[in-house]
Amino acid sequence: MVKIGIWEGKKGALAPSLSPFLPKNSVVGRHPAAFSLGLFDLLVVSPTAAGWAGAGIIQCRTLLLPGSAGPLARILQAHSAVSYGGSAKDTLTISSLEGNQICVALQREILTLTGATLERQEFVLPFPPGEDTNCFLALTGAKLLLTGRP
Repeated sequence: MVKIGIWEGKKGALAPSLSPFLPKNSVVGRHPAAFSLGLFDLLVVSPTAAGWAGAGIIQCRTLLLPGSAGPLARILQAHSAVSYGGSAKDTLTISSLEGNQICVALQREILTLTGATLERQEFVLPFPPGEDTNCFLALTGAKLLLTGRP
C-alpha cells in the first residue's frame, strides 16, 4: 500500500484539497516527528511548513518541496526530489497567470508513483481568485505525482 505524508504549515491548506487522492494511511503533520515512522512513498512539503529540526529522520522515495526549501532536500533521506516555485531551477513553475487561468510548466520529466513518466509540458488550469500560487503549485505537483494528472 502507498504511504503518503503531507507536511503542513499552520493553515493546513494542502491535506483537505488532496484528500480525494490520498490513501487512508496517509499522515498529515506539522513537525518532522509526525513522519518518523517508516518509509513514505511521497512526502509533500507545504510552502508554509516550518520546523526543520529533526527532519533528518524522515525517509521517503519522492519528495515534493518548495524550491526555497532546497537545503531541506539535503537533510531528508529521499530517493528523488521535485521542487516547485518561481525559480528556473524548480521542476514546477508558473509560465503565465492571466485572469482566472494559470499555465503551470513541468520543466523536466518526473516519475509518478504509479511508475509513469511525465515529459516536459505545460498545463493550462483554472486558477481561483486570491489563491496562493505556491500552494497551487504544491497541489498541482502532488496530483501529478499521485495520479499523472494536474
